[in-house]
Amino acid sequence: MKLSTLKTQAPAKLNIRLKVTGRRADGYHELVSIMIPVSLCDSLEITVADHKGIDLTCDGFFVPGDENNLVVKAASSFLARAGLQKGLDIRLIKRIPVAAGMGGGSSDAAATLLLLNALWAGALSSEALHDLGRQIGADVPFFLYGKPALARGIGDILEPIETWPEWGYIVVTPPLQISTSWVYRNLELKELTRDEWNYIKSTLGGYSIAISKILENDLETVTSASFPIIDTIKKTLLDVGAEGALMTGSGPSVFGVFRSLKQAALASKDLISQGLGDVFVVTTWKPEESLVIGH
Repeated sequence: MKLSTLKTQAPAKLNIRLKVTGRRADGYHELVSIMIPVSLCDSLEITVADHKGIDLTCDGFFVPGDENNLVVKAASSFLARAGLQKGLDIRLIKRIPVAAGMGGGSSDAAATLLLLNALWAGALSSEALHDLGRQIGADVPFFLYGKPALARGIGDILEPIETWPEWGYIVVTPPLQISTSWVYRNLELKELTRDEWNYIKSTLGGYSIAISKILENDLETVTSASFPIIDTIKKTLLDVGAEGALMTGSGPSVFGVFRSLKQAALASKDLISQGLGDVFVVTTWKPEESLVIGH
């Protein structure tokens, strides 16, 4: 049997803005968020194997290699939906910190779905892939899209942002892992955000985007109250020249915004020695930088 192999990159994401607008009957929170993929990426390689089952090996940041990994869940769901009984060997290199607010698991799941659909020449439609992704995790549809987007619902209803500034970012991830469900359970909003969708649309509609007007995250108050290092990192990023700083997702990763990647790279030198956590210098990721490659 000739084995087929494909590999790709799975980018992290930053929530440039995250506002909670309501709570649904099923317990999920409604939100409006500006989400961008960034150039910190995991690597994923999938080979169609001549054995049964899904074998996953992982390098880099520790993640489980069994069905608790979203890669295995995504692969199993894809094969079942497509009616395929195939074995897979999957290799995952984790460069995105785990449980850090950057969506690494969801990105890996989306990359898995895209690779498998490429291996089987579009066995599932785009609509079917997104439906499958939504069942795996709320952020998976965003990573299937892979471009800056305005997200609403539980984060799965997406509208493209056609142009996004070529900013540079420093991301600092302290040595903590934060449970998203814990953050939402402890979220107490005295007043829900109103008309957030129109506010963001009007803010994005200008010739230039004012960082000070969009950097806001309703989840930050929950995480920073229990982990004051969040505020320490924000202050440090501003001290080294960031034009704004914010926690992404449910944390604990915090990013600073710089006008260029070069500025971010220069400023990062002052941060690395301070021992606040892992430091990454990134910019907006583009899908064409991570074309599916076969060998």
